[in-house]
Amino acid sequence: MSQRSGVVQASLVRVQRKNWETVGFDRIMTKTIFTTVSLAALMCAGTSLSAQATDSAPATAQAPAGFEQFQPKQNRVRTKIDYTIWDEALSALVVRMGKSIREGAPRPTANVGTRRIYGHDSRLRLEGNRVGFSFFSDEITQSIVDYRKDLEDTANAVDISTLSKNEQLAFWMNLHNVAIIEQIAVEYPLSQPSKMKIGDTGLPLDEAPFITVRGVKMSPKDIRTKIVYPNWKDPKVIYGFFRGDIGGPSIQREAYSATNLNQLLDRSAKEFINSLRGTEKSGKTMKVSDIFAEAQPFFFRNWAVDLRNHYSKYAEEDVQEILAKTTDVEAALYETDIADLSNGERDPEYAYKSPDPGQGKRAIGIPAAIQRLMVERQQKIDKIIKRGDRQGTVTFVDIDLDGDGEPVEVE
Repeated sequence: MSQRSGVVQASLVRVQRKNWETVGFDRIMTKTIFTTVSLAALMCAGTSLSAQATDSAPATAQAPAGFEQFQPKQNRVRTKIDYTIWDEALSALVVRMGKSIREGAPRPTANVGTRRIYGHDSRLRLEGNRVGFSFFSDEITQSIVDYRKDLEDTANAVDISTLSKNEQLAFWMNLHNVAIIEQIAVEYPLSQPSKMKIGDTGLPLDEAPFITVRGVKMSPKDIRTKIVYPNWKDPKVIYGFFRGDIGGPSIQREAYSATNLNQLLDRSAKEFINSLRGTEKSGKTMKVSDIFAEAQPFFFRNWAVDLRNHYSKYAEEDVQEILAKTTDVEAALYETDIADLSNGERDPEYAYKSPDPGQGKRAIGIPAAIQRLMVERQQKIDKIIKRGDRQGTVTFVDIDLDGDGEPVEVE
């Protein structure tokens, strides 16, 4: 039986880079997000679908009623979903904070003339990548809402369960993360996404069924615990799901795809496990993130043994020492502050920086709290460089060479 390949373009977001203002901010921001961005300029209406299913698995087949329809099928089709648009949006909206140095950040100093500290003050505030929610316009937010719906429509046009497992996994992770960013953007400003109540249900963000795929209403937690965790064996899938909080895995600056999944998940797993928000020592107990408790029934049934085995694949020297010097494991860590740049607060003070002095460009107002966070970020990066702990990577993504087989699938 012949198998025809195709590409599904989930294509509402059209990033026009000329509309994103790139600013050098005394080496503080590699990209300052934006004064006048329009994700209506970023996104154009309409989804381009050019997927072709095999004769044995037509895209229009009647779907089962519940979550069982999303269990990966044995007969796969070679359809691909193109996330280039979301990839470009993430590269503009997400700020990297660098790896953890396993040092809690000190309490920041209050602004002059007030006792109020605006912005992030958590000891974990320098860990995990950030989304620039405070710079979103109404057009940006609406465009992300539209993109989530576009992804849902993509799954209605193509039976996701018939794709390669990497294609399936990339779809679920991207849909989950788009939906989280969308809902936070709609409700912003807020400081703790986990305390959000969504729609008429009044349910928390993680449990509200505001996503609909092939007639099935689902929450972000449903995607993790009813679709992905039961059908993938490798626990590194845990790190592909952004939860909107500092305490969870980082949002990456590129979309997941069938070809980059293994690399991005390994990178995210290593960063998270070796961070303070992932692992700390308390006496003979290794304290780990609460996200492992959710994953325990699927990946860590023999709790301490299985988790330690998983950790051994990614642990660096400091965490290896914790593994060696502890006997118990407790899921007890989680920072609920929002993974943005300003802790969901409107700082009344601004620092103005011209992106290109003398070139006639308008100066950009950067809230003082964000400026302070970026200064702290740069100090951390300088410390990493001084320690000689900075590592560069060379990445090849989405390159098809003659004779290449399918990407290595995440089990």
